[in-house]
Amino acid sequence: MESFNTLSNEKRAYELKERARRQRETRRRIVEATVALHAERGPAATTVAEIARRAGVSRLTVYNHFPSDGELFAACQSEFLTRHPVPDLAAALALDDPAKRVRETLVALYRSYRERESMTANVLRDRTSLPALDELLARTVDRHQTELAQALAAPFAARTRNRNHVRAAIALALAFPTWQRLTREGLGDSAAARLMTELVATAAGTRER
Repeated sequence: MESFNTLSNEKRAYELKERARRQRETRRRIVEATVALHAERGPAATTVAEIARRAGVSRLTVYNHFPSDGELFAACQSEFLTRHPVPDLAAALALDDPAKRVRETLVALYRSYRERESMTANVLRDRTSLPALDELLARTVDRHQTELAQALAAPFAARTRNRNHVRAAIALALAFPTWQRLTREGLGDSAAARLMTELVATAAGTRER
C-alpha cells in the first residue's frame, strides 16, 4: 500500500508539473502574439480574438491568463523590454561635463528609439484611448523620463539662473516625438543629439531680459 501511495503521489506531482509547464507555454504564446500585434497595428486596434487566433488558443484562455488589460499590457511591456532593453546610461551620466552628459545620453537614447520605433509610436499614439495602457506608461516610461531629465538638468543648476529653460529643453530633447521629427528632417541619431545638446546649452546660457 505504501508503494502504491508513493507511485500515486509521484504521478500527481508529475501531472502538476506538466500542467504548470503547459500553462507557462500558453502564457508565453499569448504574450508573444500580443507584442507582435501591438508592433504591427497598435494596442487600440488589437482584439482578443486576434490575439487568440495568433496564439492558437481560445478567447477564454486569453481572459483566464490575463483577466484585465493592465495585466496583459504589463506582461507585453516586460517581454518587449527583455528583447529590447533600455540602454545603459551609466557611463554617459557619469561624465563631468553637463553638455557631454546630455549629448551621450541622447545618442544612446535615440539609437534605442530607432530600434523600437514601430512599437513606441503605436503605444504612444494609443495611450490616450486606453486608460490601462496610459496608467502603465505613467508609472514606468513617464517616471523614467522624468528621473532622467532631472539627472541631466541637475549639473546645470549651479551654472545658470534659467533652470526652467534647461529643464524644458532637456524634456523636449528626451521626447520620442522630438527624435521622430528630427529624423524626418533628415538628421541621423548623432546629428540630432548634437542639435538638441546645443539647444540645452543655449538654454543654460540664456539670460532673462
